[in-house]
Amino acid sequence: MRFNHTAHRLDTWHFETVVEMLRDELGFVILRRTERSIWLRQPGSNIDLQFSRSATANRDADKQRSQISFLSETPEAALRALAAWAEARGLAAHVGAYSDREFYLDLPEAFVDFVLEAMRPELADYEVKV
Repeated sequence: MRFNHTAHRLDTWHFETVVEMLRDELGFVILRRTERSIWLRQPGSNIDLQFSRSATANRDADKQRSQISFLSETPEAALRALAAWAEARGLAAHVGAYSDREFYLDLPEAFVDFVLEAMRPELADYEVKV
């Protein structure tokens, strides 16, 4: 088996806004779309991100442990910029920290089962042994 994509749920009402944020602010391109789902990819990566529309009323209280993670030299500032973008479009946004090098953004009305994480690149140096 070869890793292909990861899938998460977005609130139906805010689905298009989050897709617009990923496309316009982070450069994602749309690979395909159905009535219920969308597949996106950030140029230079080889893993796709799928979102499905969800009408789930109660959010996972532990969703901060489920992230879509990005690397950034300035992770907190990068997430604060996305938070400002979302707030300008009427979405409540919360930026928090796991540590002084790992931060997360939650859009509680839009993200059903995940948050966006941004961390310093050196944290992703896992010394993979093949």
